[in-house]
Amino acid sequence: MDDKERNNNEIIDEDLYEEFDDEELYELVEAERQKVLQKEKNKKDNTPKRPFPKWAFWLIVFAMFLNIFALFPQFFSIPAIEFLKTSAILSTSETVQQQKKAVVVIETENSKGTGFAISADGTLLTNYHVIEDKHAITVAFPDNGLFQAEVIESYPTIDLAVIKVDGKDLPYLSLAEQLDYESEDAISFIGNPLKFNGIANEGNIIGYTKLSSWDEEVLMIEAPVYRGNSGSPILNQDGEVIGVIFATLNHETHGRVGLFVPINLYYQYRSE
Repeated sequence: MDDKERNNNEIIDEDLYEEFDDEELYELVEAERQKVLQKEKNKKDNTPKRPFPKWAFWLIVFAMFLNIFALFPQFFSIPAIEFLKTSAILSTSETVQQQKKAVVVIETENSKGTGFAISADGTLLTNYHVIEDKHAITVAFPDNGLFQAEVIESYPTIDLAVIKVDGKDLPYLSLAEQLDYESEDAISFIGNPLKFNGIANEGNIIGYTKLSSWDEEVLMIEAPVYRGNSGSPILNQDGEVIGVIFATLNHETHGRVGLFVPINLYYQYRSE
């Protein structure tokens, strides 16, 4: 694969930004749904002899739902609506709610990205391209506020970096001691895709692939990975981090897939 083909097939997240989260969207949709319910209740009270058809009610609800998303055309697509729905379902889990607290927004001079804490004293893991050549790095925890961070380790070859904030008793995610997986194993991940913040989602591991520009193999996942998921932790069924999302790829066999750096590469490069 030459450089031109690589640029067409490998999509590296470069400009990460979040604005609306799934809870805010749900509130908007729910508010409109309640308005429709109240209107139909009033109509029923005023015209008891002619019940309102159910099909018309749901048509109105659907139309109101579309009107909300029409206000933000650059934010949404049908797949985006689906991953918001999935995130809302997953986020009812107390485990996922706790995991979200450790996933942060990383803001630099001209971009935003994703990272996650790996210790209670404020050590975080993210992608190297998120903090590359940045002088001011701000980290935002969902419940613990803003911190200034500095880069303490970087591994450009595998697109990983370790940054540090001055904190204590911060929420964090545990790293798996080794990468054990089988094809089709279920995984979950949390990040800031598109314009959103703290979106949880799920998928399955496909297997390893070799990129033309990398010496090391990386893993593919079948999952709704979007621009902004770069730096998201990949979690196994025990809630341990087994890798870090860094890109998407248009694969000739599997179609559009997510790519993540396996955690064993982090251990390998850290020990060198």
